Order: sequence, then structure tokens, then C-alpha cells
Amino acid sequence: MPQRKIIHIDMDAFYASVEQRDNPAYRGKPIAVGHSGPRGVVATASYEARPYGVHSALSSAQARRLCPQLIFVEPRHEVYKAVSMQIRQIFADYTDLIEPLSLDEAFLDVSHERSATLVAREIKRRILAETQLTASAGVSVNKMLAKIASDYRKPNGLFTIAPAQIEAFVASLPVERFFGIGEVTAQKMHALGILTGADLRQWDRASLMRQFGKAGGLYYGYARGIDDREVVPNRIRKSISAETTFVEDTDDRSRLATDLAEVCDEVWSRLQRHRFQGKTVVLKLKFDNFKQITRSKTLPTPVDSLSTLYRVAQELLTACDFGGRKIRLIGAGVGNSLEADCDGLQLRLPFDDLF
Repeated sequence: MPQRKIIHIDMDAFYASVEQRDNPAYRGKPIAVGHSGPRGVVATASYEARPYGVHSALSSAQARRLCPQLIFVEPRHEVYKAVSMQIRQIFADYTDLIEPLSLDEAFLDVSHERSATLVAREIKRRILAETQLTASAGVSVNKMLAKIASDYRKPNGLFTIAPAQIEAFVASLPVERFFGIGEVTAQKMHALGILTGADLRQWDRASLMRQFGKAGGLYYGYARGIDDREVVPNRIRKSISAETTFVEDTDDRSRLATDLAEVCDEVWSRLQRHRFQGKTVVLKLKFDNFKQITRSKTLPTPVDSLSTLYRVAQELLTACDFGGRKIRLIGAGVGNSLEADCDGLQLRLPFDDLF
């Protein structure tokens, strides 16, 4: 089987860069895209803001404390979507095998090309010329390595991990840099003495799976530079969701019911827009101590109306015991799609569907 050539393209501070492109007053200044209210969260920070410790998912209040001169910009999602489509049209000139991960990043399989590095350089050049934005690119033989490589020389970077370099590169890599290893997993690995790829490689597959479940099998491969996942151009949408964060925490069930109705209305609108059908209704609650829970109910047939969606979500809310805590955030979603063919599966919905 011919060796794969995978490119991972990651736009640099995408939302913030679009805002700085469109508004000269923001250029060279620390900006954060997101809501500036007391319960707001940073979606993206410009590179001028990052030396202060401002980053995505940081609370707006904390971001202001770290960088008092920070400029908050309300997100313009329709603009970001339009720019994203413009970039994907560039990708399509080089390959049909495009797997978008979000608006600002994607995998491309260019195994048919003589040089993936030259293709990545050309794509970066065209993105800059056609959108006035910079992108970073990673090139290697699989998705895991390409994604690591794209982050290696940000911003506006291009890094290739050639086959002969894989073993040494992976061995020296801190485990935090591996695809799919987050802060909690990294801490557990550190406690086990696993700090680098070389350390990870000392563990056999069975031991890793005992410690980390199914993901342990992936980690075993990652430590050896192995990732057999293909670039999948048509990913099946598995769920649609929406949520709202309260200005003040509350345990008022009447208010929660009202806000849940508004969230369900947004979910129903998205279901119709995406022509999505699912049989599982999921309720999400985040408490004032930031602990979160989900509750779900699977129906015999797909959710067929807003009233059905709200009725089931309200039943789930009514059955929830708050344990004396107040609610910070409430969300709802629909999963278990017919397309995904996952009947009877209780889904954990990713509540990051902004569009």
C-alpha cells in the first residue's frame, strides 16, 4: 500500500485574525473574540493577547485581569463560516479527500501528489493571497503526526515530519503534545512516569488499555508514530445541541424551564436547518461548582416536533436532583441519528455546535 501523505491545515487565531483583517483599529493590539460580560468566555485570542496568558476557553473576567487593555469583539459567526468555505474551496483544487475538523482546521490526503510539502506551501500561499490570513501546516504520513506538526511552528508555520524522522521525533515529544491527550490524561501519565514518547513506548498495549481504556490502544500506536485512521471527507453528524449560561447561578425551576424552552427552540431550528433526525434527547446541566451532568431519554422514533423535544427535555429536568446546588448552565440536544445507525446508544453530546 502506498505511503499516505497527509496535510493538516490550521488557521492562525482564526476568529481574531478575521477581526483584525476587517478592522485596522484592531491590528497589532490584544483582542479577544467572545462576550465580555461577567459570564463570558474567550473563543479566540489574538497573538498579541497570548503573552498575557489570554487563551480560548478562559473566562472573560480572568482575561481582563490578565490583560487590562484587552479589546473584546463580539463574534461574527456568519463571516467566519464564509471565510471557512472560501478556504475549503482552495483545498478542493488539490484533493477531494478533505476532512474538516472545525471552521479553521482540516486534514487533507494528498497521497497522489509528488510532494505534500510543496502542496502545503502552495495552499498557505493561496490562503494568504485570497483571504489575507495566515495558516500553519503540518505534513507527515498520518493524521496524528500531521496535526502535531502543524502546531510546531505556529503562527504561519510549515513543518514536515519525514518517515526517517518519525521515531526520534516521537520519542522526544512530551506526552501533552500527542493528539487526544489532554491535561487530565497527561497528569495521570506523569504520575505513572510517562513524560515523553520514549517513556510511553516502554508500555505494552495491554498495560496501556488497563490504565486508559480503549484509548490506550491508540496511545500504543502513537508512541510508535502509528495512526491508521483515514481522512474521511463526509463525516456523519451525530448530534445537534445548544446551551445557555446564566448571568447569575439559579435553582429556580420555573426560570430553568423557561430558559430550557428557549434552548430547545434553538435546537429545533438547527435540527430543521441541518435536516437532522435523532431519537435521543439529552439534557445538560452545569452546577455552580462547575461539575456537569447529562441525562438522556431515547424515544422509539425520531424527535418529530418542538413540543416533543421540550416535553422530554422538561421531564429530564424535573427528574434531576440538584443536590442543593445552583445551576450555571443549561443545555439540550438531540443525538442517536438514523444516519449514524446507533440505536440504543446513550450519547454524550459535544455542546460546541455554534451554528
